[in-house]
Amino acid sequence: MNEVLIEKVSKILGENLNDLTLNYVEDKNEDKVEAMHKKFHPNEKNAMSEEWTDALSSILKPVPVYDYSLKKVLEKRKLPVFSNKIEGYNQDKVLFLFIEDDDMSGFRISKGDIAFGHKISEIENDSFCLIEYDGQRILRQIKRIDSSRVLLVSNKGSVLTKTAEVKSIKPLVKIEKVEIKL
Repeated sequence: MNEVLIEKVSKILGENLNDLTLNYVEDKNEDKVEAMHKKFHPNEKNAMSEEWTDALSSILKPVPVYDYSLKKVLEKRKLPVFSNKIEGYNQDKVLFLFIEDDDMSGFRISKGDIAFGHKISEIENDSFCLIEYDGQRILRQIKRIDSSRVLLVSNKGSVLTKTAEVKSIKPLVKIEKVEIKL
């Protein structure tokens, strides 16, 4: 802002904005800017946050981040709802999954990453899924061999495959995208 504009705004607000502007320009530390904002508008930020949260509650839905058990919610992330769906899937079926191991690191899905997916009940060919197999919950790429067998692919530096009967696998979550932890 130029000085003429600062003076006009100062007269309208009845506050000396020169000090406020100089502090902001010289020190962009967010804590100091927030403290100055609270000095001039003590309750505004909390009220505005609540108003925005209320206003957006009908279009933003909290989506849980689960561990592999799908029972423990680690956190929640808000995603927009369009046509009663989130990312094109039924809003009751979407979730985030905290990646617990490096079994898929060759596919750049590593421990600590967060994957977005949706609950499934049937195996989908050429998909990355959290499955229950041999009493464990594991993340694997699934490739159909025929109607009764699939290939379970992992890649922890080298590709490992295992042939499994479709009836021995319980598909839980199909992974759609991964947020990579850097």
